[in-house]
Amino acid sequence: PAKAFGVLSTLVSAGINLLACSGVPRGRRAQIDVVPDDTRRFRSAVRKAGLAFTPRKTGFLIQGNERPGALAEHLQKLGERNINVTGIDALSAGEGRWGAIIWVEEDAVQTAARVLTASAKAPAGRAPRRKAPPARRASRAR
Repeated sequence: PAKAFGVLSTLVSAGINLLACSGVPRGRRAQIDVVPDDTRRFRSAVRKAGLAFTPRKTGFLIQGNERPGALAEHLQKLGERNINVTGIDALSAGEGRWGAIIWVEEDAVQTAARVLTASAKAPAGRAPRRKAPPARRASRAR
């Protein structure tokens, strides 16, 4: 109990800002995936605190205005390019906004970045949407 709080409070105490965090049970343990805004600072804080994190995962943080099919459009474009999505964490952010982390395999990062950047461009006659950010690295606590 309270292991997630211990990990997150350690990161907060070190001044680490997380763009995203998700956790799931893994048998008698838990897996916590985090997306820090500054990976260099994050690695330093983890090392100093003696926390155990497994190798990085690769994903994209997508944000936008809520509308039907917003996430599905991104997934469709990735699927059309045969990019395997290994996980999705998505939610409504309130006030008409949503966000998601789309996890992809390491060898597909560059292609996925091009696909997601291209999908962020607006069709003619519409205001442009926010450009998809570059790949973010995430770490997984054990």
